[in-house]
Amino acid sequence: MPKKEELAILQKAYDMIEYGYVALRQYPKSEKHTLAAETKRSMYDLMRLIIRANKRFHKKTTFQDIDIELENLRYLIRLGNGLGFLPFKKYENWSRKLNEVGRMLGGWMKSMK
Repeated sequence: MPKKEELAILQKAYDMIEYGYVALRQYPKSEKHTLAAETKRSMYDLMRLIIRANKRFHKKTTFQDIDIELENLRYLIRLGNGLGFLPFKKYENWSRKLNEVGRMLGGWMKSMK
């Protein structure tokens, strides 16, 4: 995959994280050091793994790690919505951005086979 496309997935992840930060502001203070912090950590880990995959020659295990982190983040966001911390519209938009990153990852993985 050309470098330009690899950077595109990183930019999409970056945009998703920016949106996530805005959405996490709505979480109650009691969740600031628990679910909100865990969600932020997951977003950072996702970005770090995308950068790592971009730099590595053998990418297969890193792709798997990104896929796992994407799924973890999906569940954290879903939990925030289920507990009433995240309005459905924000949940929907955030999930859409996350799914776009997932689709780009799938294309990147396919291109490397």
